[in-house]
Amino acid sequence: MRRLAVIGGGWAGLAAAVRGVEAGWQVSLFEMAPTLGGRARSLEPDADGDRLDNGQHILIGAYRRTLALMDTVGADANRLLHRQPLELRYPDGAGLRMPAGPAWLVFGVAVARAQGWTWRDKAALVRAAAGWALGGFRCDESLSVDQLCRGLPPAVRQRLIDPLCVAALNTPAAAASARVFLRVLRDSLFAGPGSSDLLLPRAPLAALLPDPAAAWLRAQGASLHLSQRVSALAADGGRWRVDGEPFDGVVLACSANEAARLARPMAAAWADRAAAFSYEPIITVLLQAPGVRLPAPMMALEEGPQAPAQFVFDHGALGGRAERYAFVVSGAAPWVARGLDATAAAVRAQAEAAFAPGTWPVSTSVTRTVAEKRATFRCVPGLDRPPATVAPGLQAAGDYIDGPYPATLEGAVRSGEAAIEALKAVLKST
Repeated sequence: MRRLAVIGGGWAGLAAAVRGVEAGWQVSLFEMAPTLGGRARSLEPDADGDRLDNGQHILIGAYRRTLALMDTVGADANRLLHRQPLELRYPDGAGLRMPAGPAWLVFGVAVARAQGWTWRDKAALVRAAAGWALGGFRCDESLSVDQLCRGLPPAVRQRLIDPLCVAALNTPAAAASARVFLRVLRDSLFAGPGSSDLLLPRAPLAALLPDPAAAWLRAQGASLHLSQRVSALAADGGRWRVDGEPFDGVVLACSANEAARLARPMAAAWADRAAAFSYEPIITVLLQAPGVRLPAPMMALEEGPQAPAQFVFDHGALGGRAERYAFVVSGAAPWVARGLDATAAAVRAQAEAAFAPGTWPVSTSVTRTVAEKRATFRCVPGLDRPPATVAPGLQAAGDYIDGPYPATLEGAVRSGEAAIEALKAVLKST
C-alpha cells in the first residue's frame, strides 16, 4: 500500500487526506495546531459553553466540491447549512435579491426589482454585466476592481460591487484583482441555478468538515497527528521522508510560510514565491443585544471611515445563541491598526446608527472580538501564486496555490483534491 503524508489539517489538507484514503493509500495527517480546520476552525467553548468560530464564514451554492466532500464524510449539508437566494439587504430596505431560475433571467429580474437604485443605475449595471459576459469574464491582468467598475454609478458601487468584492476577495476594490473578481462573478452569479445561493452555517465550522472528516479518516485507518509540527522534509531516492519517516508522496497543505520552510531545501524558487504573499485580516465582533431581531439572517451594511463592518449575521436565526450578532469586518487592516477595542466600539456605534432608532438597546454588549490577522492572501492584480507541483511526488495544496479563485474554502478543497489526482498520476508511473 502506498503511503501518503498530508502536512496540514485545514480544509485543503482534509480534502487531500479523504481523497487519498479513497485512492487506497495509507494516509498520515500532521497538524501543528491542537485542532483541525486551519483558518476556518472552531474555537474552544466559551464560558457559556458555546463553541464559536475564528470568524464568521459563509459558503455559496457554487462550492460543489466542498459540498461533495461534506457528503463523503457524512456531514449533512441540508441540516448544517441554511440555504437562501443571494440577498444583499440593507437596514433601510434597499438592496438586491436573486430569485430562483436561469442565471441571466434571475439577474435581470433582481436588478429590475432592486430597491434604492434609479433606472439609470440599473441600466448601467446591466450594460456592464453584458460587456463582461461578451468578454468572457476576462480582463487585463493589471486592472483593479475599482478600475474595472469606474463607469458604474456610485450607488451600484457602494451597495453591490464593493461589498461583493470585499466579501469574495477580502481585498478592497481599489486594490483587488479585477480578473479574479470577474471569475467569481461568472461562477456564482452567472453560472447554473443555485450557484449564487448563500449557505450560512447553522453549526460551528468544526461540525461542517473538520470533526466529521476526522472521524471518517480514523474509521478508515488513517493516522491523525495533532499538535505536531513537522520539522524536516527530505527527498530519499524517489520517496520522501517526513521527520525521518518514509512516504511515497507528500501533500504540503500547511500555510504558505510553513510550506516554504519545508520545501526550501529542494525547491528554493518555489519557496520564495510561496513566502512572498501579503495578507489581509478579518475581524468579527460579536454583540449581545436583548430584544433585537433582524429582518434577515444576514444583512449588508454600509462601510465608512467610522463604520467598519460590511455584514451582520443573526446567530439566533441560524441555530445559535439568541440575540447574538456577528459583525464582519473584511479587508480589516486599518481597523487592526486602530486596535480591537476601538473596532468593537465603532461596530456598536455603527449598529445603532444603521438601524432604526431604538433598535439596539442600551444594554447591548460586546461579548467577543476575534481577529484572524492572516485570514487570506491579498488578492491584487498580477499576483504571482506558486504552482501546485513542488517536485515529483511532492504537491502543495491550499487556497494560495495558482488558480482562478481567491482565498476561499472551495479553492482550498479543490486544491487538496487536485493534489491527490496529480500524485496518483506520478505514482502510477513509478
